[in-house]
Amino acid sequence: MANQNHRILMVSDFFYPNFGGVENHIYYLSQCLLKFGHKVVVMTHAYGNRSGVRYMTGGLKVYYVPWRPFIMQNTLPTFYGTLPIIRTILIREKISLVHGHQAFSTLCHEALMHARTMGYRVVFTDHSLYGFADVGSIHMNKVLQFTLADVSQAICVSHTSKENTVLRSGLPPQKVFVIPNAVDTAMFKPAPERPGSNEIIIVVISRLVYRKGADLLVEVIPKVCRCFPNVRFIVGGDGPKRVRLEEMREKHSLQDRVEMLGAVPHAQVRSVLISGHIFLNSSLTEAFCIAILEAASCGLLTVSTRVGGVPEVLPDDMVVLAEPDPGDMVLAIRKAISLLPKIDPQVMHERMKKLYNWHDVAKRTEIVYDRALECPNQNLVERLSRYLSCGAWAGKLFCLVMIIDYLLWRFLELWKPAEDIEEVPDIVLPCQSDGESLKDCSEDQCLR
Repeated sequence: MANQNHRILMVSDFFYPNFGGVENHIYYLSQCLLKFGHKVVVMTHAYGNRSGVRYMTGGLKVYYVPWRPFIMQNTLPTFYGTLPIIRTILIREKISLVHGHQAFSTLCHEALMHARTMGYRVVFTDHSLYGFADVGSIHMNKVLQFTLADVSQAICVSHTSKENTVLRSGLPPQKVFVIPNAVDTAMFKPAPERPGSNEIIIVVISRLVYRKGADLLVEVIPKVCRCFPNVRFIVGGDGPKRVRLEEMREKHSLQDRVEMLGAVPHAQVRSVLISGHIFLNSSLTEAFCIAILEAASCGLLTVSTRVGGVPEVLPDDMVVLAEPDPGDMVLAIRKAISLLPKIDPQVMHERMKKLYNWHDVAKRTEIVYDRALECPNQNLVERLSRYLSCGAWAGKLFCLVMIIDYLLWRFLELWKPAEDIEEVPDIVLPCQSDGESLKDCSEDQCLR
């Protein structure tokens, strides 16, 4: 099975033009797989007036199916409503394997369910950490247990994430691979000249939400400003917690020392990063954190909370870790300031080029695809036994869901046979050279 060309359908609710870690992961991974000769098609929901089929850089084909986001960029769960269009895409594109991303994506769960019903091998990548006690996590963990009961292989972005996913889903650990995220170092380069040392600038770029530690920032920033008169903050990002940061700035009269940029387009992230000396990450939970990689690639020393998979990301001399506590964060920033004279941005950038590379991530993902295609394809009765093991009542419910899905699929096979669905020809475009940057796809790069 090794080194064969795969035909992959990437599925997630999270993709461009929306920006985030999952979106970047899917895009860069797809571009590298295209370079290696595989066929990659992305399926996501419609964004605004962006609906239908679009082509992106490198010939990446994207199906923006006509489903609108319901909440937090997720489509409304339909269970079976997406079956006809997913079946059509799988047949039209002659897909051999389906790769779903993100446990919170409704479209991902439905696509994996339908693909297994139709006999396709499926791979799932988990990008987040979830708890076990709150109502939302309990619900999500049960959904994940259902989806992963019959998955071929799974990928996590850190060892902490793997442990979390195995505990939440009951998936056998031997089925779960750890493949980290990466960074496009050609896009995130240090400034030719390092910012002056008279003023120390701490950069924060994050969604301003509870999970990303925005409330922690509200307490840390005034304390740091009191301890270090020559420190200034640049805060990029937007979210419901932005109001609290604005109130903090007004309360402590820090308008001249805390600059609020609002939402920062991904293409402008580097220009913000290279204006600073230290990157501050205050997340309360994080499976990996690509933002840390981008900052390190730009030559910034990182101060971060010691949560989730963050301690696995950077070498000890490139990051200062702290507990998610305001006092400990201030001490970590003090230590980072003392280490700044020893930091060489260009050396840090060269190290990042060797540590994290999207081509390496794609090569490792190819191995997972090969393993997935080697898995035996079981019939419906054998598959139902897996769902029954998900719980006394939940197992029976999951079996009922899958039986209905199977009957609907057989009905579609009779109503519109696969032979009546036209297969699309493959379009092969010239690939970028290996040294060329994998550029983000912006509105004007999409062929309409």
